[in-house]
Amino acid sequence: MLARIICLVLGYLLGSIIQGGYWLGRFNHIDIRNYGSGNAGTTNVMRTLGKKYGALTYLLDIFKVILAGIIVNFFIAPHFDVSELLLFLYAGFGTVLGHNFPFYLGFKGGKGIAATSGLVIALIPFPHYCFAFTLLGLITFPLVLFLTKYVSLASLIGIAGFFIEFVIWDLLGFLPLNGTEHIEGCVIVFLFAALGYIRHAANIKRLINGTERKMGEKNGKN
Repeated sequence: MLARIICLVLGYLLGSIIQGGYWLGRFNHIDIRNYGSGNAGTTNVMRTLGKKYGALTYLLDIFKVILAGIIVNFFIAPHFDVSELLLFLYAGFGTVLGHNFPFYLGFKGGKGIAATSGLVIALIPFPHYCFAFTLLGLITFPLVLFLTKYVSLASLIGIAGFFIEFVIWDLLGFLPLNGTEHIEGCVIVFLFAALGYIRHAANIKRLINGTERKMGEKNGKN
């Protein structure tokens, strides 16, 4: 249990402090959360400040999850009898929590999709075909975005797909987990997906009503 708590706290601190969208907004003399959709995520930054800052925000968001994975791999996992993959999932979930609810910004951050994609990318070096999660994500998200032009819909389908793929991989015995870690790992990935859907509640309503902004549409100040 101690290892899991350490990884959660580590991830939360990294997710909170490396708040790319917020700090890039401050660099441009604005609080990005006062514009557009009101969050500090990649899509809002791109719509408000342009593609360059949106891309930089995305890179920072995935970097903090990869950094959490590196720390877990070299400094935490070797000291505990817990699968490295499970500890990384805890650290990744903590990072998404920190990204979404930064303690020093009134717990108002992003929606966690970019950070979650960072976790999926960081799974590449894990054994037993975990690279397939990244490969499938690289197919699913762009395809849905190309067909619908909705970033939110592509994100929602992407995180749901990740959960389904993770469960299938686990049932096939491809994941480097032991004993009850199989159930624990599936629960954590479900929480990734559930949190993503909760954070996109307003987007889901707009998708249903047909009022969701499509890719390329600019934000205005609230």
